[in-house]
Amino acid sequence: MIVVLMGVSGSGKTTIGTRLAEQIAAGFADADDYHPLANKQKMAAGNPLNDEDRQPWLETLNELMKGWYKDGKGGVLACSALKAKYRDTLASGMPHGAVTFVHLDGSKDMIAERLAARSHEYMNPKLLESQLATLEPPTDAFTIVNDRTPDEIVADILAHVAGIRTSLK
Repeated sequence: MIVVLMGVSGSGKTTIGTRLAEQIAAGFADADDYHPLANKQKMAAGNPLNDEDRQPWLETLNELMKGWYKDGKGGVLACSALKAKYRDTLASGMPHGAVTFVHLDGSKDMIAERLAARSHEYMNPKLLESQLATLEPPTDAFTIVNDRTPDEIVADILAHVAGIRTSLK
């Protein structure tokens, strides 16, 4: 099972992702850890990334997930995956159904409040507006509003993923 938890910064991808990975005994990766230095510097300065900035990063993440799949391992990736073409790159070369996207959603106010309360190496809270503008809400992902406890959100994701696995058999 490979799950990509997607959404704007502050939507809870890392918090939910680490708990989900623990529950399913899978690896966890935070896509932020794979950004090249130039991307991190650009975001820290309050400048949004463009498609050209993101493409090599997305290809690296795709290779990571293909490695999980090839090795027969499960994995959870926390990645913004804001556009449909980004999600296509992430799932490229993987069999249909191998990757499940889960969109962690929430109100702009709730997410802005979370961003204001945390310190992040390079994610400038000013970038929330550009991320929301860039977000193409997925039509083929499970969308869940992350406004409850992490354990409740993880339980809902697990129930959804179990339903998918049953329907693919």
